[in-house]
Amino acid sequence: MPETILVVEKLSKHYFLAGQQITVLQDISLMISKGEFLVVAGSSGSGKTTLLSVLSGLDRPTSGRIRIAGNDITDLTEDQLAPVRNELTGFVFQAFHLIPSLNGLENVMFPAELKKDANARKKAQALLDRVGLGHRGSNFPEQLSGGEQQRVAICRALVNDPGIVFADEPTGNLDSENSEGIIKLLLELHHDRQLTLVMATHSRSLAARADRVIRLHDGRILEEG
Repeated sequence: MPETILVVEKLSKHYFLAGQQITVLQDISLMISKGEFLVVAGSSGSGKTTLLSVLSGLDRPTSGRIRIAGNDITDLTEDQLAPVRNELTGFVFQAFHLIPSLNGLENVMFPAELKKDANARKKAQALLDRVGLGHRGSNFPEQLSGGEQQRVAICRALVNDPGIVFADEPTGNLDSENSEGIIKLLLELHHDRQLTLVMATHSRSLAARADRVIRLHDGRILEEG
């Protein structure tokens, strides 16, 4: 049996807007195996982004439990959660979210420096070399194309060798050529590193390449296969 890296039990997420409760996720239970490529599909507003944010520890559930690599992160304080997020998970955003005052190499190094990794620069440079940007490390985000920025963001997500990487519509701000390049890169990294990859996407063709797909509708798992 494959090793389980993430367990979700009866997860719900509610917001309150003008005194009214808005339910974004409801009663979600899920197990993800180590090395699995899981696609989270669904229309806009179905809860995909919120689900990835909660699973990765970027947001908190209203109820339910989340365990990553055996660590129950549900009730951790922010100070306790920060190193868990930094070391156990990586996140690739649709909008890149690079730090504009840091160059490409420094952006990739940043998570490793937070954990005081003496090899942060060496690891960051090796990752940039791997994605074809070894020569662009001194360039700042504004000097990079969208596709290059996303490749830097992927390197940043991987620099601490996390057990699981979440990618939220990682090609949403890219043209078709750059989109295909990013997807190819993520799938190569998934294969080469036996990386657990959880990706939210609208793409049917990408979903067809996943090990498993769950489809959300109104914050619930509508189907799984």
